[in-house]
Amino acid sequence: MNGMSNDLNVQKEEMQSKNLGSYLKFIIPSLIGILLFMVPVLTEDGITIPIAFLSGLLNETFAEAIPALAVSIMVISLAGTLLATAVKPAFIEKSPFLSNLFNVSPGWLIVRAFGTLFAIITLYQVGPEMVFSEFTGGLLIYDLIPILLTTFLLAGFFLPFLLNFGLLELFGALLTKVMRPLFTLPGRSSMDCLASWMGDGTIGVLLTTKQYEEGYYTKREAAVIATTFSVVSITFTIVVMTYLNLEQFFGPFYLTIIVAGLAAALIMPRIPPLSRKADSAYENTEHKPEEAIPAGTSTFKWGVNNAVQKAEQNDNPLQFFKDGLKNVMEMWLAVIPVVMAIGTVALVVAENTPLFEYLGMPFIPILNLMQVPEATAASQTMLVGFADMFLPAVIGSGIESEMTRFIIGAVSVTQLVYMSEMGGLLLGSKLPLKIIDLVFIFLLRTIITLPIVVALAHIFF
Repeated sequence: MNGMSNDLNVQKEEMQSKNLGSYLKFIIPSLIGILLFMVPVLTEDGITIPIAFLSGLLNETFAEAIPALAVSIMVISLAGTLLATAVKPAFIEKSPFLSNLFNVSPGWLIVRAFGTLFAIITLYQVGPEMVFSEFTGGLLIYDLIPILLTTFLLAGFFLPFLLNFGLLELFGALLTKVMRPLFTLPGRSSMDCLASWMGDGTIGVLLTTKQYEEGYYTKREAAVIATTFSVVSITFTIVVMTYLNLEQFFGPFYLTIIVAGLAAALIMPRIPPLSRKADSAYENTEHKPEEAIPAGTSTFKWGVNNAVQKAEQNDNPLQFFKDGLKNVMEMWLAVIPVVMAIGTVALVVAENTPLFEYLGMPFIPILNLMQVPEATAASQTMLVGFADMFLPAVIGSGIESEMTRFIIGAVSVTQLVYMSEMGGLLLGSKLPLKIIDLVFIFLLRTIITLPIVVALAHIFF
């Protein structure tokens, strides 16, 4: 007990002895991080964040070159993987970074191979049209993957402004009393949600992955955050509403999403499969739990002290850019082929088979019971969002009932897990999530949010 008391006294003394330079090391990079990832800006296309806006500019500037660049990256990924698994050259074996990147299981080798094959077929439009059509491989290689490519580039280099200079330590101290009892999560996880909400769900997943790999989240916490708090951005929500011709209902629509999303966030961490994930750290990483706040110390003061201590550990600019480059290479080479492979398969199934139509049939009596107009047409959209989040809006846009279109849009946004982007990103990351987990999470989120969305739709309409 005396030892613990002495440690706390030392920490209190440290809190009082910080000089201005120490605080600036925390404040300036953190403000840059907030500006890039969390401050909303109004553009011609709606509300976004600077990092997403810059990503869009890169896409516009290099629109013709990016698809070919994406294919080249996938070819390099596959070649490196084949080299590492078959030849095992010394330069890969002796490099922890390259070994971790290219030494993968046979299953992931096959996924990377199919992703590369689908990308080549789509770029050169050879082989089966169902693979390269504008609604399958074309949608991925020309629309989704360019966004991922540029977002990964910018986020990879600039995420350290959010991660390495104390901002998460401050938020962790301030919000742990809210996040832990409500969502069974550390306070710092609130940052993942904010970054997703203002920017994009992929940014939330990237944040979560890096924090998990560094030991700040357990397997369970990382899985919960990535599938519950990597929410859909305001911008994408507006796109869905516009496509469904519901712009005049933005207030009720977004309120519905918030209420349904919060309900899912309260329930999902407490039931399988997420509740059964181990509360242990990422392999070969020491868990870094949030420390208890000493008696007599304010939450804010404790958070600032921890933030400054974190910032003081990162004073090497060269290492900053080196880590950023590694982030980008890992995301490009490991994740892009997975998104291409899984996304293409999911979209081919959705576009060319009646599978999702059949899977939606059990929803017809449920929707009829809930007095949803045009229930048969609406049922076809309930599960197709697992392939791509935009598909329910595409299929449901022809439905006459505004109330039904409202329900379809809100449910699709709150389902979160879709294989063309988010699902592929989750499976390609180091997060402890398998395809069967994502199927169950998607179904459970649908079951939880559908009644809430329908109830609120009846109130608004």
